[in-house]
Amino acid sequence: MKGSYLLLLKLDQRTAIKDRWILEAGLYAYVGSGMSDLSARVKRHLRKRKKAHWHIDYLLQHAKIVGVIMLSSEQRLEEEISSALSKRFEGPEGFGSSDLKVKTNLYRLDDLDGFFAIVKDVFRTRLGE
Repeated sequence: MKGSYLLLLKLDQRTAIKDRWILEAGLYAYVGSGMSDLSARVKRHLRKRKKAHWHIDYLLQHAKIVGVIMLSSEQRLEEEISSALSKRFEGPEGFGSSDLKVKTNLYRLDDLDGFFAIVKDVFRTRLGE
């Protein structure tokens, strides 16, 4: 199964990630894709023990995953979802987005209803539902 996903993360305290980003405590959303095997990618994030490779791996050493949204799709929607979220939410520049045109793939959420509305709108628009 191919597709895109969002991890909802809770960070309990202000944290430095890779000496590059300082993240305040709060709720965050991380946007990613698994175009080879979506479920394997998400399962990897859920594992406690893993070699840190991506920016999100370093954040997950400090944050808890409190929710996962997965969308099975032949289309890679990661950049589109991230772009839509960037119009309402802010995040650390360069986090998880080195291969994309967006500035970040991590967003600090201060409005859950707004977050879910944006995600739902992107899914409906792209999938024609």
